[in-house]
Amino acid sequence: MTLSPNSGPRRDGLKPELVVIHYTAMADCAAALRALCDPAREVSAHYLIRRDGQVVALVDEALRAWHAGAGEWAGRGDVNSRSIGIELDNDGAAPFAAPLMDALEGLLPGIMARWAIAPHGVIGHSCMAPGRKIDPGPRFDWQRLARQGLALWPDSQAASPRDAARFRTDALAYGFPDLDDALLLRAMRLRFRHGAEGPLDGRDCAIMAEMAAKASSASGLEPGAAHA
Repeated sequence: MTLSPNSGPRRDGLKPELVVIHYTAMADCAAALRALCDPAREVSAHYLIRRDGQVVALVDEALRAWHAGAGEWAGRGDVNSRSIGIELDNDGAAPFAAPLMDALEGLLPGIMARWAIAPHGVIGHSCMAPGRKIDPGPRFDWQRLARQGLALWPDSQAASPRDAARFRTDALAYGFPDLDDALLLRAMRLRFRHGAEGPLDGRDCAIMAEMAAKASSASGLEPGAAHA
């Protein structure tokens, strides 16, 4: 059943290989639901998770929901045709409600199994549209998902020598878009190191090297191969 009219066929035979996580940035779930089902808004998602943990299915997973907009991941555009979109009932400032996070942890394994999506394919809207979007934002607990094998998070606390060229290579190998240096660093820190400030440092480099290695291991590619 498709509750939202804002959807269509996936283009060029593409299938989901990503899950993109958003927050609604609206006062309440009722307002978000109206927006996601309003033809004039031309926006939707496959699922909306309420703060009380109720999961609302809006668009059939086989269809292309209109949630990602302009952007790219791993050097490829049309993220809508390559992803499942999940909207979380959160205003962008408050902590994510425990029932909501529990429901998300219950929803993701089925999606990932049905479409063979690996943990490195679970990303934030900010990851594929840096500078344009910041959701799910700094309050979202990526580390919690990673503990369940539902996303990636760095294991090491080490720092590496500062190497701007290597940082860029690793960031693109992980999947981030090819951005200017400042925006690329901002996107990486929003995902993995919120609160860090100042210029690129050794911790940034170590995190990105580890994430590139994890993503390439899961895909069978050498680090950096996708952008060689």
